[in-house]
Amino acid sequence: MRTRRIATLALLFLAMALAARKKNPDGLTQTLEFPKDPPMVATGATSRLIFQVSPLSGKGLLTQQTRDALKAILKANGGAQPVHIRAFVAGSGDPRRVPQIVSEVFGAKKMSLPSVSVVLVGALPLENAQVVVEAVSVGRKEVNPDGLTFLEGQSPDRLAGVSALRVTCFVGSMDNAGALAARFPSAAVDVIQPRRSPSGAATVCEAVGHGGDIKAPRLAFTGTRVAFGDDEKASALVFQHLDRALEAEGPTPPAIVETNVYALSDRHAAFPRTVTFIAVEGVESVDGRLAVDSVAAISR
Repeated sequence: MRTRRIATLALLFLAMALAARKKNPDGLTQTLEFPKDPPMVATGATSRLIFQVSPLSGKGLLTQQTRDALKAILKANGGAQPVHIRAFVAGSGDPRRVPQIVSEVFGAKKMSLPSVSVVLVGALPLENAQVVVEAVSVGRKEVNPDGLTFLEGQSPDRLAGVSALRVTCFVGSMDNAGALAARFPSAAVDVIQPRRSPSGAATVCEAVGHGGDIKAPRLAFTGTRVAFGDDEKASALVFQHLDRALEAEGPTPPAIVETNVYALSDRHAAFPRTVTFIAVEGVESVDGRLAVDSVAAISR
């Protein structure tokens, strides 16, 4: 009887070992893969690009709010592939977590990673909101048959009459955020206070609009590239790095249609092209002094 029991147990252990070997045929210790870094440049068909802004939430901390914002974007666009994410982070959360979260969320859904821009700002229009996400996605249908227009930062009064798809306004105070958003009823509107204690109350808005001279087959969107100084040399270097990344996607030099500079200081060196300049609380690197992202038209 004892011998039979021992034989039965031996067969049971053998079966378990064979089952485990089938699951891991190489007999190797399995480890979890680290999330991939988002690409510096991602592209999408100009005629099918859609622009969205995530709903604000005061629930949870930065990680939960970022995940919720990304899920809301994917739900709203019907699962269309985002090619660019721009995240404005407020509060005490670490902005370096955002690209990791983007990688985790998209990796879990087996979707291609978008380029990612991250900026630390002073405040958002909802109490306890720590992040708002702007997304550019490639839809299934043509929605921009007449091309697009990218308008650099300017007074919101100058955007009157523009058929805007997305408007991002940088304000000195949140007192009139609701009224400002109401001025663009057909657009996805994002209102940001870039500094906790802004030096002025001027409002600057940038926009993407229906129709215009941007009719290239594709647009390329870069993530933010950080500079570790704000002098002329550091500024020139960061622009060179961005242009080299874009050159891999299109002509040389790249046909830039929009450039944003986010800087910790109001003072800055001259830039090699026209930009929207915003003084912010911080950039993705704790040692960074400014960050730049760009959009370029790709002719092939």
